[in-house]
Parts: sequence; C-alpha cells; structure tokens
Amino acid sequence: MTTPEISFEFFPPQNLAASFRLWDTVQTLAPLDPRFVSVTYGAGGTTRDLTRDAVSTLHSSSGLNVAAHLTCVQATKEETLSIARDFAKAGVKDIVALRGDPPKNAGQFHPHPQGFANSVELIEALANTGEFNIRVGAYPDIHPEAADGRADVDWLKAKLDAGASEALTQFFFEAETFFRFRDACEKAGIDAPITPGILPIENWKGARNFAKRCGTAIPAWVEDTFEKATRDGREDLLATAMCTELCSDLIDGGVDKLHFYTLNRPELTRDVCHALGVTPKVDLQNVA
Repeated sequence: MTTPEISFEFFPPQNLAASFRLWDTVQTLAPLDPRFVSVTYGAGGTTRDLTRDAVSTLHSSSGLNVAAHLTCVQATKEETLSIARDFAKAGVKDIVALRGDPPKNAGQFHPHPQGFANSVELIEALANTGEFNIRVGAYPDIHPEAADGRADVDWLKAKLDAGASEALTQFFFEAETFFRFRDACEKAGIDAPITPGILPIENWKGARNFAKRCGTAIPAWVEDTFEKATRDGREDLLATAMCTELCSDLIDGGVDKLHFYTLNRPELTRDVCHALGVTPKVDLQNVA
C-alpha cells in the first residue's frame, strides 16, 4: 500500500486549557510531517481573532506549513481582506477559503451588505492579490443548501476556476462516496486535486450529529455497528479499525493525500496514520 501524504485540521483554542490541548495535539502530530495544517473559524466567524492568533503562533513556533481558514461571514470585504493581509505579513500564504456557516440559530446565510456574497467572490479577491495558495471545500454528499449533486460539482468548478488550487472534502463514511464524487468532478472537467477529508470518530453521538448538520449520509451499517460498539465499550477500537479501513480503501483507489479533521484530539488520528505507514519524521524535541 502506498503511504499517503497527510494534513491536519485544528480548532483555535478558546481558553487556557484548550490552548494546552492544541499544543499537545500539535506536538503529537507534527512528527508525522504533514504537508500543511489548517486552523478553522467557528460558525458565524465567532473565532476570527482566535484563529488569527493561533495561526500566527503555530506558524512562528511550530515549523509547520500553516493554512488559515477565512470566511465571508459577518464582515465587510475590507475587513476580510485586512485579515488576509495580516496573514500574509506574518508569512502565512495558505488560505482555506470558505463561505462559512451563519451564526448559531441564525438560519440561512445572509451576506454582509458590504461583504462577499459567496466563496467564489472571496476566492477571486484573494487570487487577485497574488499572495496566496487557496484551498476550498467540496461535498461528496449533497450540501444541505444544494439542489443536487450536480450543483455541488458545478460550484466546486466555479471555485477552482476563480483561483483555488485544491479542494478538501467534507467527511464521509464510505470510500465509494468519494469515488463517485471524484468521477463526477472528472466528468465535469475538474482536474485540480481533490483531497478526501477524514473524520476519526472519537465520539459517535457527536459525529452523528455533525453528519446530520452538514448533510453527510450515515449508512445504516455504520449506525448499527457504532451503537453496538458503544454499548460494549469497544467504540475506540471500532473507530480506529473503521477509519483505517476507509483510508486503505481510498489509497487502493488511487488517493495519495488525506486530510484529517482532528478535533484537537490527536491520538486516534495518530494511530490511524501509523497503521497506514505514516511514521514520525522528526523528534518531538525538535518541535518547539
């Protein structure tokens, strides 16, 4: 089996304890030599300043290639581009450009009157600066706001045509879901890399709720298997085995890059990477 290139997504910390958890996560996963790590925004842009601080700190102190999430939510165009300029000044040249989720309980997304209307407008503006390598999101399962799967493919093509270089997918439970999406993208003329997003399931209840919110289909066998494993106290063992098998199936199908949603809980992600042959490249003492 070919050893994949990997990348990781982190959350920005919102308190001191979370800061220690983030740093522990970085120290645990940095030796696996990720090609980049990304730091998210909260819904409604609620962690905008925290994201900016976390990105700057990781970039200056970890030695990792850090990508900053940037969204259109609740900000003018100038405010959004000002944040991007701050990233560039700090040496951060990788952006994950997203429309972003609306604030909690706000219903549908409504653009700021002086803001970017959607992710394509944001990507075009970032690309026009010539400063950034831009990645975007993609949806192997139908996005909750999309009319159908074809609309998701067409929107992804528009984002890539606007200046993005790579797509990172939402998580999914079966490799065939990704392969169908990849085939549809190729048929639509998309030739940019599409990297599968992988969610190691630390907590089945949380993962199930997350899947329902973002439109990820939950196969009946996954639901049944996790319910039984949770009752039997075997949830961690099942999660590791299932995630490893999913990644192995993707690699067997020609995938050479994987993007892990760590939730700042690194152990399961680390164990899956080890099972895939991704082993430490540097000593932890060198990550300072």
